[in-house]
Amino acid sequence: MEIFYSLDEIALQRGPSTVTVGSFDGIHRAHQELLRRVRERAVEQGAFSTAVTFDPHPVSVLAPEMAPRMLTPLPLKLELFERSGIRRLLILPFTLEFSRWSPAQFVEQVLVKALRSESVLVGDNFHFGFRQTGTPQVLAELGSRFGFRTEILERMFLRNKTVSSSQIRILLELGNVPLANRLLGHPFNIRGPIEPGLGIGTCQTVPTMNLGASSSLVPKEGVYITLARLASDESGTARISRLSAPLPSVTNVGHRPTFGERALGVETHLLEEWRGEKASVLDVSFLHRLRDERKFDSAAQLKTQILRDIRRSQSYFRRLRRAGIPLADSES
Repeated sequence: MEIFYSLDEIALQRGPSTVTVGSFDGIHRAHQELLRRVRERAVEQGAFSTAVTFDPHPVSVLAPEMAPRMLTPLPLKLELFERSGIRRLLILPFTLEFSRWSPAQFVEQVLVKALRSESVLVGDNFHFGFRQTGTPQVLAELGSRFGFRTEILERMFLRNKTVSSSQIRILLELGNVPLANRLLGHPFNIRGPIEPGLGIGTCQTVPTMNLGASSSLVPKEGVYITLARLASDESGTARISRLSAPLPSVTNVGHRPTFGERALGVETHLLEEWRGEKASVLDVSFLHRLRDERKFDSAAQLKTQILRDIRRSQSYFRRLRRAGIPLADSES
């Protein structure tokens, strides 16, 4: 996948494009279907399959107080785009000046002049241009004027839920990780540097790895069955190709109230020994929520509960193995 960061840069490339545009937070099942159709149309038209997205998210520029936590920060989003098989990705810097472009200006400068679009595919809730006055219908009218075909995909439903980034955020905030993962079509995961803890787990309960601060949304506070991947990467954004195979794990999201209220943290206990070199990056995929976080009267009581959580998690992974489901496939 080729990645471009400006209109001038991608305009130098030869050949027409089949294009989709959006924020693509999560790259969920509806996004995946959109990207699949873009690839399909590109083959039919002899064009480059191309996705256009924005960084930062438009809401964080236009209404920062309302900006949601992202399901997929940019490094993770790039990996998901790469897995989708899209040929070209254009990441446009979203600024206040750019937000003032009219729908016609966006179409002419981005879709026509820079990308030489043959077809543009969008979802039925797509909006673009100044004050989001561009709709799919406006795009189709502009496409007729400028000579490209517009395809509008109807919204997707799964388990009576709209497949959308906002719906997935709601599910994660409720702790319904299995359904959120169904809508995503891949595991919800967070990734960041491993930070030193206070040593409480090692001394009083069980050893854990502490995930550093992340710009991602985190699920509802509680204890989860998870898969952990590890890597050594000074940047703290290890690419998927450098991460280890998934290891069964248990993860607590919360404030560790037994030891006094602390800042929200994510700490993971590995159920299998890590045999690689010292890791600096932790990637956690959430599979199932076990229970709420709660305050215990003593570290001993907490340790007893953690051991119960571990046994339940081990049983969960044994069932997967008996069913012949590899760990890597248990996430989807």
